[in-house]
Amino acid sequence: MQNELMKFLESYAEKKSLFLEKNVFHPHYKPSALIHRSEQIEQVAKMLAPILKLEKPSNIFIYGKTGTGKTASIKDVTDCFAKIAESKKIPIKTIYLNCKLKHVSDTEYRLFAQLAREFGKTMPATGLPTDEVAKVFFEVVENAGQAVILVLDEIDQLTKKTGSEVLYNLTRMNEELTKSFVCLVGISNDLNFVDTLDPRVRSSLSEEELLFPPYNAVQIQDILNERAKLGFLPDAIEAGVVPKCAAYAAREHGDARRALELLRVSGEIAERSNSTKVNTTHVDYAEDKIDRDRVLEAISTQPKQSQAALYSIISTSTNKEAPVFTGTIYEFYKTLCERTELRPLTQRRLSDIISELDMLGIITARVISKGRYGRTREIIVPSTLNTPTIKKLLEEALNL
Repeated sequence: MQNELMKFLESYAEKKSLFLEKNVFHPHYKPSALIHRSEQIEQVAKMLAPILKLEKPSNIFIYGKTGTGKTASIKDVTDCFAKIAESKKIPIKTIYLNCKLKHVSDTEYRLFAQLAREFGKTMPATGLPTDEVAKVFFEVVENAGQAVILVLDEIDQLTKKTGSEVLYNLTRMNEELTKSFVCLVGISNDLNFVDTLDPRVRSSLSEEELLFPPYNAVQIQDILNERAKLGFLPDAIEAGVVPKCAAYAAREHGDARRALELLRVSGEIAERSNSTKVNTTHVDYAEDKIDRDRVLEAISTQPKQSQAALYSIISTSTNKEAPVFTGTIYEFYKTLCERTELRPLTQRRLSDIISELDMLGIITARVISKGRYGRTREIIVPSTLNTPTIKKLLEEALNL
């Protein structure tokens, strides 16, 4: 077995790659120009332009589905502001934080501590009252005498973890600052994010909003063609590959990031199968693989109650893709809670969790009418979910 493995690895190491530069397909890659986003970039630049005269603009909230170029566009704009500020000696500072990252902004304390560190202030990981940390941040901003552009990516994740109060504190601090000010730029995948905030916070934001629409199939093809020229050897891709990747991604809400991942994984699968070109069959295999990986990741990051609900759904689904009903699932779920020492939720709350799993695309659920017997939810478990791998993952997560 080891000899065969050595032969494979040696031949793989000597084989010419289909890729020129694989890095261009990764989410962190920054292209020299963002195509099909010039209108949005121009709008953001105009909104922030008063900062160049040290006048505070409105706070800005950017909305759009995943993979619609929001973060890359904002970074493009703030990079330009930084260059102009440096050349013209304008005191402007840009801070970018991804609120989805743990240990950066999962509590109000950590957020303000991290913001203070951005100004070179040494802050302990824990130990101080939150008000004290916020005060330290306020003082370093005031002493810096700068216009601060604070970009909070995935801002909805911040308020889910900490509540709306942190945004209120950030926006109200401008009333007390005399030598500096903070302009907040929030980026969110949730189109209804502002509506979920406390009314008091909403009134203090004074925000402008900008929606990034999904890319269509033609636009995604343009993006893929541009990256393919940089990332693959000439003639390494067959004619139908890019249109198929674009079609898959356009079907998934115009996610360019997913399209780039699909093209990259298609290339990797082609290499593993010793193909000299990437073809549409490789794209189909890549689509299946990415879907499986996405489901595994989504399941592993769910809270315990959601994992228990999903395990109950899978366990009560006895037939391939045959529907199972909420009542049957709830009876199994109650027994499972006893085995795992979880506090059982009400059937209504379990129904909410099932809806959340449906929104994530893990299961398919729909409400059906049973006439005078009321309504129930019918759940269908896709065959990709009802596998030993997923069941084992859930059993380990629930300590079964």
